[in-house]
Amino acid sequence: MGEDTTTLGGIHISPNAVATIAYYATLESYGVVGLAPKNLTDGIVSTITREPSHGITVRYKGEDIDIDINVIVEYGTRINSVAQSVGNTVRFHVEKALGLRIKSVNVHVAGLRISSMD
Repeated sequence: MGEDTTTLGGIHISPNAVATIAYYATLESYGVVGLAPKNLTDGIVSTITREPSHGITVRYKGEDIDIDINVIVEYGTRINSVAQSVGNTVRFHVEKALGLRIKSVNVHVAGLRISSMD
């Protein structure tokens, strides 16, 4: 997966490119205030490098693409609705950009945040 051959040459789609598309699609979703690091190491690396795909894991298995997203949700929103919205938005944007089917989009709610008391 992620590779195609045409008459002009080969095409390889990096998992990092897919993660970047998923990152921006996630931030467009209602109720999401940010992404959480996958683990401690990813958290340290993301503070140093400011890589936009932190909190997102993309796995290729043959023709299947699996995406895991760790989000932080706004306190007071319906967590289930936000998670479904993120999954649908990411699936739509990635499939539209790549022209390929996504096997699964797993949304993990890593925390809640209260933005403002006003």
